[in-house]
Amino acid sequence: MGSVRDRLSTVVSQTRTVGRRVLERWRHAKHPWRGWRRWAVIAGEATAGLILVFAVVNLTLSLTTFRGDDPSARMRHELVGLWHSAPDGESLSQDGFISLYGRALGAEPSAEQIRAYVSDQAADDEFLLDHLLVDHIVQRFGRVDSRTLPVGVYVGAHALGPDGLPFVPVTKYLAHYLLFPRHAYILVVPPRGPAMTFSASQAGKFDPRADHPDELRAEIAPFDAEAYDFPSSGQALHEMTLITRDPRATTWAMDRLTAARDRLAESGTRYGLLAPNSNTVIGCILEQAGVVTRKERSAVILAFRAPGYGADCD
Repeated sequence: MGSVRDRLSTVVSQTRTVGRRVLERWRHAKHPWRGWRRWAVIAGEATAGLILVFAVVNLTLSLTTFRGDDPSARMRHELVGLWHSAPDGESLSQDGFISLYGRALGAEPSAEQIRAYVSDQAADDEFLLDHLLVDHIVQRFGRVDSRTLPVGVYVGAHALGPDGLPFVPVTKYLAHYLLFPRHAYILVVPPRGPAMTFSASQAGKFDPRADHPDELRAEIAPFDAEAYDFPSSGQALHEMTLITRDPRATTWAMDRLTAARDRLAESGTRYGLLAPNSNTVIGCILEQAGVVTRKERSAVILAFRAPGYGADCD
């Protein structure tokens, strides 16, 4: 036993020695300059290293958290959904919908079939709502409502990225897997009428002519192509959490969201990259509604996943 330990200790010691030698050579090879040039190279490499570490951490989190009971099926859903999500201004191919939903729903499912499918996916209160399905619903039935989505209140979260060419074919993958932080919003599906979204962001995102474009604002709008948080090529995958299926709660939710929007408009709060931001607004609404506790909002994983979600509500 002691012999094994001695060998292991020797291997570890030799590895450390080799590592130090390689590091020393790398330092001298990489930084032949002196003065500010040397420090500029060091600063550039340090920045690149931080970006790489950030991307690796985010990729790990993206592939290991919120994956459901069948991670492989979830991965296939994500990749197919991203692949077939067309850039802004282009129509989505019916082949994309069939490749993703053909086995479960067929080429032209009824509204009842779609609602039953989504209800089954949301059995554990979490599911993926993608650009392909939402676009198919709008094209077939005119709008998103209780015919195709179960009545209830949902919290959605999605990556942020550009929708147009030439960047979106690459950035949509980078945004979803390497840029782990998500933007949250609230979706309300009432028994009657269109599904409605509550979105928060900078005032200038909602109105380019806003007097104070850097202030934090909220918008309540139908869940359609004009909505801030409607699925698109740059934000093709929306991770949804079902808060309640109670039809009565949808009326209560709309009243509370309207009041929150008005209070935010009166507050003059400036938008912050980390906080207060859109995630802070959603987190505070959910806490005040008793959906989450202050401790749950402050969870470490949520701090990475939705920056600002756990910030103070003052």
